[in-house]
Amino acid sequence: QLQASGGGLVQAGGSLRLSCAASGSIFSIVRSAWYRQAPGKERELVAHILSGGETHYADFAKGRFTISRDNAKKTLYLQMNSLKPGDTAVYLCYAGVIGTSPYWGQGTQVTVSS
Repeated sequence: QLQASGGGLVQAGGSLRLSCAASGSIFSIVRSAWYRQAPGKERELVAHILSGGETHYADFAKGRFTISRDNAKKTLYLQMNSLKPGDTAVYLCYAGVIGTSPYWGQGTQVTVSS
């Protein structure tokens, strides 16, 4: 239902753009978000965007990451700049929908080398 892509291996200081495409059967998304989970750590919120366009970022993401969406393409993006080794994690996309359980993407691996 949610297909994430765009992860990869990048050197510290580099950039990546993650994408998350929602299938045609998903409607009425009220909250879209990116989470990440590093080995041995809990899943944490990276950023979210609400249906009205309001955004929120975790402190570690402020000034480096930008969340956006293309409603026509039903695609969520995460532009990540100035990447650090501490950003290494599996990044998962999330869609909160009215009237049903939220959707999670399968995750895309981001690895930042020093």
